Amino acid sequence: MKFKIDENLPVELRDDLKALGYEADTVPDEGLMGVPDSKLLERARDEDRVLLTMDKGIADVRRFPPREYAGIVLFRPASTGRGEVLQFVRRHLPDILALELKGWLLIVSERSIRVR
Repeated sequence: MKFKIDENLPVELRDDLKALGYEADTVPDEGLMGVPDSKLLERARDEDRVLLTMDKGIADVRRFPPREYAGIVLFRPASTGRGEVLQFVRRHLPDILALELKGWLLIVSERSIRVR
């Protein structure tokens, strides 16, 4: 599985995923900061990468049907502080990696992981 990490998530997640044996790149490393959601998802789709993000706009299933992508994971932590977000994602990462992501949108909150 390959991942693309959006600019709103800590870059340390790239190293976490690589340490677990996955391919991962980040939006900042690729010079894609500030590109429209449609361009970012197009790039993720073309590279067959699961997009990890905190951007709620990407969860619009009418605009971005999950079945067209390798997977979209939307993180919704209670706090948006950098350290808290990193802890939140790291806490949920094992559960996410255990799921089939292709063609699905996962919405990860403090209480649950919803699959759409």
